[in-house]
Amino acid sequence: MKNGLVIVGIGGHGREVLTIARAAGMPVRGFVDDSPSQRNLDRVSALGVPFLGPSTRLVDERPSIGYVIGIGDPRIRARLDEQLRLYGLAAATLVHPAATIGPDACVGEGFVAFAGARVTTNVRIGRHVHLNQNCTVGHDTELADFVQVNPLAAISGDCRIGPEVLIGTTACVLQGLHVGEGATVGAGACVTRDVEPKTTVKGVPAR
Repeated sequence: MKNGLVIVGIGGHGREVLTIARAAGMPVRGFVDDSPSQRNLDRVSALGVPFLGPSTRLVDERPSIGYVIGIGDPRIRARLDEQLRLYGLAAATLVHPAATIGPDACVGEGFVAFAGARVTTNVRIGRHVHLNQNCTVGHDTELADFVQVNPLAAISGDCRIGPEVLIGTTACVLQGLHVGEGATVGAGACVTRDVEPKTTVKGVPAR
């Protein structure tokens, strides 16, 4: 990664990823995006980071750069990962200095931890999982690939969170529960029983 990091996605989530890279002292080469809006192009320009073009630019840059997917939607992140893996690129891992990751935690490539994220002990985290500001992940929990945990959410110990799950802002998942693949836990929800795949639950208790 001698030429720095490329962030895929110039929306708000991607620009937040830029703040993590800068806090971690990682040089950023620029952004790529296949359908940028003018508003986001202007916002990226104001941050002093170049827009490099569509994601195919990554092919031209390999293997001198690393990349991270700066998109919050776990399904879009999964689709992009499938495309980028065909290019033969490996994703970088980004951890904000103000995040806490347990020494025995195991994380996959493309993992991103925002400021204040807390991961305790014996936690297994898959590829391209994003833990947003001030969320917590308890002991012996497994997060599968492409999970998105939004700010202030709390996942208790010994939970199983399936691929492409989104845990909404301030939501909580109680001890020992399973959230199935592709499910969405709404903001502020309290999960008190297992969540079926590809369903959306909300409320207290979550239904």
